[in-house]
Amino acid sequence: MRVLMFGWEFPPHITGGLGTACFGLTKALLKQGVHVLFVVPKAYGDESQEAVRLVNASDVSIDFTSETYKEYWKQITYMEIGSNLIPYVSPEEFARISSENLLDHTDSDQSVFSSKFEFTGKYGKDLMQEVTRYALVASTLAATNEFDVIHAHDWLTYPAGIAAKRISGKPLVVHVHATEFDRSGENINQNVFDIERKGMLEADMVITVSHLTRQIVIDRYGIDADKVVTVHNAVEPPENPAVLDAKKHVKEKVVTFLGRVTFQKGPDYFVEAANKVLQKDKNVRFVMAGQGDMLYKMIKRVAQLKISTQFHFTGFLKGDEVDTMFAMSDVYVMPSVSEPFGISPLEAMRSNVPVVISKQSGVAEVLRHALKVDFWDIDALSDSIYGLLHYDALSKMFISYGKEEVDNLKWDDSAIKVRLVYEMAIGRKNN
Repeated sequence: MRVLMFGWEFPPHITGGLGTACFGLTKALLKQGVHVLFVVPKAYGDESQEAVRLVNASDVSIDFTSETYKEYWKQITYMEIGSNLIPYVSPEEFARISSENLLDHTDSDQSVFSSKFEFTGKYGKDLMQEVTRYALVASTLAATNEFDVIHAHDWLTYPAGIAAKRISGKPLVVHVHATEFDRSGENINQNVFDIERKGMLEADMVITVSHLTRQIVIDRYGIDADKVVTVHNAVEPPENPAVLDAKKHVKEKVVTFLGRVTFQKGPDYFVEAANKVLQKDKNVRFVMAGQGDMLYKMIKRVAQLKISTQFHFTGFLKGDEVDTMFAMSDVYVMPSVSEPFGISPLEAMRSNVPVVISKQSGVAEVLRHALKVDFWDIDALSDSIYGLLHYDALSKMFISYGKEEVDNLKWDDSAIKVRLVYEMAIGRKNN
């Protein structure tokens, strides 16, 4: 089976769990006899192609005179929005980034009618412009390649998936790794919501990463439940097992938060819980690893609480840096307000670190050996952290059984289910 797959990022150039999930899934799909042509807006040349043939959308030439594409292009609304359309960034942070000219963007000298687009593949101020251009590239690729199914990951690639479906007539599967309600709560970006809903409606099948997300797709987007299937994520073994032996250089216990420092991930609850733990035990260090629009607010709150000597901000970590951080951690905490899945707890447990996760996360559906609390319950969160730090028997039990549990969560199992979804999509298309 051949799949034309659209993603926005691919390791090692990632901003979160999406690229990691795409990598694990495509490697496992190859074992199932599924050959993937994976398209990214911008390839850097150092991506692993052991399981996919990677296409750099920036290298694809478009013939705007071709009759093949004209009908589809007539239906594209070209949007160039220079407003706050950076996912996970507040208006204040957007203004700061814009004023400091830190945003990546496509070449401003290029017209939308040029024959080739130079994508950044970033989440910059011209993001919607890139999403639209990416859809144009997708239509070209769909007309010039042989495949059986189209697979589009998250809202950024849904327009590309729709374009490929209309040009080729092949079935479309969209993969929901997060929804706008997860990212923004009730204060959603209507443009993004509309793209998400259109992608789900046009899709022949929809994959969600958890039952939690599946219910949101059905209830909030009005999608037919019969075509929405849950396939849980898994975790890859560490690329460099040696980093799991990394030693920490402080005598205190280390408690880690690793993820985007945004509303969705609940960093403020982590800070408040840290303060409560430190009131009982000063011999603990807390680490917030990541970047996001709430970072400066968190730094300010840590200073207000007068716990900055025991609290560390590392910035964004990737690759071996993540595994090294876990190796130095005694407890990992994911207090997400709304987490479609959450691969990082699996990575922590793989590294023999006990975890505390919010009940409002998809990964809670598949983990038994993790402490689960409501994200808003700071007392329960701090008690769970304190318990894992001070009761060795409890910690050892979660480490032992948790490692065994995670080792059994394999991408191979996810790939088997995804291949079945492909077959269902082909069946629906043919009926």
